Amino acid sequence: MTLIVQKPMSNELLAALPESERYAFMAECETVELAFGEVIFQPADTVSHVYFPIDSFISLIAIIDADNRLEVAMAGKEGMLGTSLVLGVDEAPLLALVQGTGTALRINATRFQQLLKKSPVLHQRLNSYLYVVMNQFAKSAACNHYHRIEARLARWLLMTQDRASSNQLQLTHDFLAMMLGVRRAGITIAAIALQSRGLIRYHRGEITVIDRPGLIEASCECYIEDCALYTRILTA
Repeated sequence: MTLIVQKPMSNELLAALPESERYAFMAECETVELAFGEVIFQPADTVSHVYFPIDSFISLIAIIDADNRLEVAMAGKEGMLGTSLVLGVDEAPLLALVQGTGTALRINATRFQQLLKKSPVLHQRLNSYLYVVMNQFAKSAACNHYHRIEARLARWLLMTQDRASSNQLQLTHDFLAMMLGVRRAGITIAAIALQSRGLIRYHRGEITVIDRPGLIEASCECYIEDCALYTRILTA
């Protein structure tokens, strides 16, 4: 993790704050560069900082055992990492793994909790975001159980593309298999199916989204429902 000087402002949770709250909060933040594959928190770690991604994104992963992991949520420019502190709990519940290289705003956990008491709009927005994340956890559990791998892969690619703001995604089949909790062979079959329909192109660890509307159609309904919930709760 590298500290950088520039402080861009494009995290959606913070961008919608009143100027007085936003400026007070931003004054306490530093901008850091997050590297792909970087582990920010392990389960049960003490949360030392809160992160508001700008153009980076972070996977929240449940560790079942040494050989089995499953992504249950993702935090990018629409969200934050460190939600347990909003509830007054300083323990990280999940593995936080950087999936997309880029920048994030970071604030010390103690200072974050102090400012939260003085920032009613921020506090309310983060409570609303917590509701969205709780729904995402529940939806992921149901989706992983009931929906086909091809539809789940399409959903996951759309979620990643939204946060990467790019059609080109650096992803291997092994990584995708870990994120979706399936065998590598299942990912290969699903990716071939999406490619044969002209929705994506896969080559040597890079997936290019060619037909986003078609990929939305191929995805399970969970993707549209997740987007609609975020819009209704946080941007209405």
